[in-house]
Amino acid sequence: MFEMKDFSLEGKVALITGASYGIGFAIATAYAKAGATIVFNDIKQELVDKGVAAYAAEGIKAHGYVCDVTDEAGVNTMVAQIEKEVGVIDILVNNAGIIKRIPMIEMSAADFRQVIDIDLNGPFIVSKAVLPSMIKKGHGKIINICSMMSELGRETVSAYAAAKGGLKMLTRNIASEYGEYNIQCNGIGPGYIATPQTAPLREIQADGSRHPFDSFIIAKTPAARWGTPEDLMGPAVFLASDASNFVNGHVLYVDGGILAYIGKQPK
Repeated sequence: MFEMKDFSLEGKVALITGASYGIGFAIATAYAKAGATIVFNDIKQELVDKGVAAYAAEGIKAHGYVCDVTDEAGVNTMVAQIEKEVGVIDILVNNAGIIKRIPMIEMSAADFRQVIDIDLNGPFIVSKAVLPSMIKKGHGKIINICSMMSELGRETVSAYAAAKGGLKMLTRNIASEYGEYNIQCNGIGPGYIATPQTAPLREIQADGSRHPFDSFIIAKTPAARWGTPEDLMGPAVFLASDASNFVNGHVLYVDGGILAYIGKQPK
């Protein structure tokens, strides 16, 4: 029997990695509004402190931990600490990630490995750390922040596309391996989201025209706009809630229709 409370996250503990700002912060804020207790990590104490203050400004008491998602021992220690201090993690959002925009033939293997390490090995390490308690509890949600680069290539992002393509398959494999324990693993693939990081790409030029990249995105997006962090909130809550208990191994693209569209024809 369907009830709106199926979308509630009341009484749940959610860990969102790298969520001191940006998309992770937006998703965590939505989870708090849906009733969840928020836990997040970042790689430096100052970033954790900033995050805690930013959540407090929104009226949210968040629990912040210093941890590098690529450090397996550190992640295991953090998860054990969270279980002791806050509670068993019901929802994991693998959000921490980096991108390096370097043409492939100029990119060092060390740079390539770093992107893969944070964007693909990190989600593997953190998921592996939370799964045993989810199995024991008989329920859990893992949401991987994928990308349109899980499906499409683009100049200068060979490592990022390789990592996000791998993350799509890791999502499917976690669903395959642990679905029998009532654990759902899905992904969210954000489109181009208007954040402070992408603001320079949207600046109006001296002659009053759009930035070339801004024009490119608008022409490629049926919605004819950039997404906002708020656009990701509803889908993220759905995938974390009991309303999605039979949804497993999917990537939900929140991209204004880019992946469905060949692009605007020239006038």
